[in-house]
Amino acid sequence: MSKSTFTSIVLAVIVASSTTMAQDKHIIKPQTIISEIVEGMPKGEKQQVRVLTATFQPRDQTLFHTHRFPVTVYVLEGAFTLEKEGQEPVTIKTGEAMLMPPNVRMTGYNNSTTDRLRLVVFYVSDPDTPFLDAIH
Repeated sequence: MSKSTFTSIVLAVIVASSTTMAQDKHIIKPQTIISEIVEGMPKGEKQQVRVLTATFQPRDQTLFHTHRFPVTVYVLEGAFTLEKEGQEPVTIKTGEAMLMPPNVRMTGYNNSTTDRLRLVVFYVSDPDTPFLDAIH
């Protein structure tokens, strides 16, 4: 291999590497907020994926309820408190996520007296399954 051919190859590799490195600066790399192994996911041929939002004013609360499948909650603003029957309440704050198991009696609320709470809720279920089942 001649010296000029070798130099050309080295230059091509350097240019290609610097182009790739420059492009890498603008590539979005997702950050994991929550990762858990779950039981109780739908097993049918088709599943329905729902992404819901909820806004709680100060002291707002959900019904006492269960979910038929796991639910994931991500807090956009404020602090969300989940109280599962027989357990101490757990609170997650802005930028945090929580997995709620299926078939557990629970209620969620905004414990603040001044700040609102905004959530994104991710739910995968059998088609047309209610999001929650109220407990009376």
